[in-house]
Amino acid sequence: MGNAHDNLLGRVAVKTGLLTMEQLAEATREQGQPGQTKNLGSILVDKGFLTPEGLERVVQVQKNVLAKAKAKQAGDVSAVHLAPSPAVEAAPAEAMPEPPPLEHTSYTAEPEPTRVSQPQALTIEHSGDTAQLDALLAKAVEAGASDIHIHGGAPIKFRVHGKLYDHDTMPADSEARAQMLLAALSKEDRQLFLDVGEHDFAYTLKGVGRFRCNFYQQLRGTDGVFRFIPEQAPSLEQLGLPSSLAKFTTFHQGMVLITGPTSCGKSSTMAALVNLINEERAEHILTIEDPIEYVHPSKRCLVNQRNVRRHTETFARALRAALREDPDVIVIGELRDQETIALALAAAETGHFVLGTLHTDNGIRTINRLVGAFPPDQQDQVRSMISESLRAVISQRLLPTADETSQIPALEIITVNRAVGNLIREAKVVQLRTLLQTSASADMRLLDNSLAELVTNGTITREEALKHAEEPKRIPGES
Repeated sequence: MGNAHDNLLGRVAVKTGLLTMEQLAEATREQGQPGQTKNLGSILVDKGFLTPEGLERVVQVQKNVLAKAKAKQAGDVSAVHLAPSPAVEAAPAEAMPEPPPLEHTSYTAEPEPTRVSQPQALTIEHSGDTAQLDALLAKAVEAGASDIHIHGGAPIKFRVHGKLYDHDTMPADSEARAQMLLAALSKEDRQLFLDVGEHDFAYTLKGVGRFRCNFYQQLRGTDGVFRFIPEQAPSLEQLGLPSSLAKFTTFHQGMVLITGPTSCGKSSTMAALVNLINEERAEHILTIEDPIEYVHPSKRCLVNQRNVRRHTETFARALRAALREDPDVIVIGELRDQETIALALAAAETGHFVLGTLHTDNGIRTINRLVGAFPPDQQDQVRSMISESLRAVISQRLLPTADETSQIPALEIITVNRAVGNLIREAKVVQLRTLLQTSASADMRLLDNSLAELVTNGTITREEALKHAEEPKRIPGES
């Protein structure tokens, strides 16, 4: 079995993007085989997961971590610096081997890795005084900010109704900003961040809400971005969404996807749908997120929420385990890769209702993205699975209102009926646009139609609509 140094080497390789968690798990299993004497680094190179040069870079970062830990134990705080490691900056991403072909009717779970992450609570033990940060975050929420940008050597900025504004009441001192941010991390996460240069996590401020956080190192110092998440899951009405979306929570099998670009409100829309299920059904909801955003208390449903890298190692591993955890509803924070998509489709086919998000900018490209995630020889099979399992795609944008006092969602909705399913199966997705133009009675709509309606009602400006329209001629007003 691997020693502590091997475990650290594996964690560093994953954090630097040179290795996937699944590759690490496979190498760890091989290292644990009887008679195996090779160290983890040698196994990773032998299996082609790391190049010798990549292993050398990871070993160098590992040495830095151990040296800093030793210096810290000796009281030499000067050894801990905020500059990013050159080894990390130079590290290229390794190619991930293709997973085995999909099975159309079932999915066989692989053996679990021998190394299991220890569960941790949603909250973490912070490594410093967070009073200054807490006061800033509370003030930002009071000002209506959705995002807070804390930059080294630059003014702090609040994003309010989609626009960034300076909040310059704090000195733009890079070192002071870095220390304020690092105080929010646990000791383990802090050290890992200092060596890897970036970190995602959730931060809870009692009485205010939660924040999805990303810390990263850049040329001028250490930066942090905080996305505000209210303590209570929103309703469709509060989000400005039509009540007709509630029908997408009534499925007991299949998959519904919420898609759109970054900062379009996908997480809030999904939270509203999950909350509806939680209030109206008596089932088991299992969420897999990175990090956990909205916290859902068990209402009529039993709700379990798992944080990738805290409670499980990857989305794929959690999904494989989910099939043995008796869920009725599986909520996936993001469909990031081929394996996660394959497992989500398999879960939808085997009697589960799957809700997930995807970073695509409209419904048609969402379907193309699902299919395109697989090699050509599997795509016919995948189209068939999607045509049978996909129930709906809700694609949205979040736009500033004409009076700039709030934001309003514009929607594209695809409901997968028999006609849509046939187009997906026959690889004629390009024809979906024409079908959507004539299917308003089936509660389907194009994004352009939603934009046109908002312009006609005076809710948004024509200029704003044109930034997002696929066919500008559909937007009413000047030609």
